[in-house]
Amino acid sequence: MLFALIRPAETRTATVEGPDIPVLREQLLAQAPEGWDMTTASVTMQAGGIRTVVGTFDRRDAPTEIEGESMAALEAKVPEGWRMLSVRHD
Repeated sequence: MLFALIRPAETRTATVEGPDIPVLREQLLAQAPEGWDMTTASVTMQAGGIRTVVGTFDRRDAPTEIEGESMAALEAKVPEGWRMLSVRHD
């Protein structure tokens, strides 16, 4: 029997602007919903020392375990909009 851990494959983005990158990072992190992690942040520089930071957040909550007799059976059980995180054999 195979077991897989799956979770929703949702992402969100948020944008902040200002001169101080550590402050902008904190502002982005404050926008993360519960159970979401910031996975990337890209910075662009504008005139006058203003920076624009776009953060991407991935959903990390709601993991669920599924089971199947084969990898194909597991893959068939992963709902649309979800991703498989790991597989183990027991």
